[in-house]
Amino acid sequence: MPVTPTHSLPGVTPDELADAFVAQRPRLRAIATRTLGSVWDADDVVQETWLRLQRTDASTIDNLEAWLTTVVSRACVDHLRRRGARPDAWADELPDETGAAEDLTTEGPEQTALRAEDVGLALDAVLDALGPLERLSFVLHDVFGLSFDDVAPVVERSPAAARQLASRARRKVRGADPEGDRSRRTEAVDVFLRAAREGDFGGLLQLLDPDVELRADDAVIASAAPHAGEGAPLLASSITGADAVARVFAGRAAGASVALVDGIPGAAYAPDGVARGVYAVRVEGGRITRIEVFAAPQVLADLDVVLG
Repeated sequence: MPVTPTHSLPGVTPDELADAFVAQRPRLRAIATRTLGSVWDADDVVQETWLRLQRTDASTIDNLEAWLTTVVSRACVDHLRRRGARPDAWADELPDETGAAEDLTTEGPEQTALRAEDVGLALDAVLDALGPLERLSFVLHDVFGLSFDDVAPVVERSPAAARQLASRARRKVRGADPEGDRSRRTEAVDVFLRAAREGDFGGLLQLLDPDVELRADDAVIASAAPHAGEGAPLLASSITGADAVARVFAGRAAGASVALVDGIPGAAYAPDGVARGVYAVRVEGGRITRIEVFAAPQVLADLDVVLG
């Protein structure tokens, strides 16, 4: 999908600019989530993009969609590098023979739509094996359909180099097992919720990575606190370590059930069939390494949550 102008910005009012950003926000968050592998971090870079837009003279922006895509993408790369992500290992801008030939631009939107969920899960499974520019080139081209001519200025490389970066990522993604990974992750989340409900502290410790991190937004903390006596988790903005996280959930989370969050197995609290709280769960090596819990309406609105 080529990036095309969505607004003529000279003379646009602040309210119109805000509305234009809100319309683009779900797409920006999706790009960031796929690139970063974290809903929480994606929210941070989308907010950073909004602040950057507010500080920019709108009359200098000819193509808002392209501008926002570039800003959020580069913010993702900066975030990954600060996080110590695996560096991109490549020598020059000339694509290798295999990389040049292995391009998905011949696939139509129907094929892309059919494989989108598996691609997202496979990408998440190999995320740590990809460098920041590999991740971004793959996400923008293979997941969101941008041409390499559009990807090139975003990653600050030639179209040939952008093609090579995406090709390297694609080969790693194709080596993943999305169906098996989905099954393993779903089982891990299901066992975790069962152990939490049953107050099986030892079982929780077995499922949680020793360095597991739990993060919760202000909205979910505020909504859970009044219901702690009824079994709501004892959430805080940030909790680290298996013992501490197990204490948050032991004997609690009775209202949560397994759900797909942007195609990745997680959990949701949906008492009336509508997700009121979402758990984005990262599983590595059979253990839960991160849990991100959200209830902020604007975040929930941008997430694709499929209840189990």
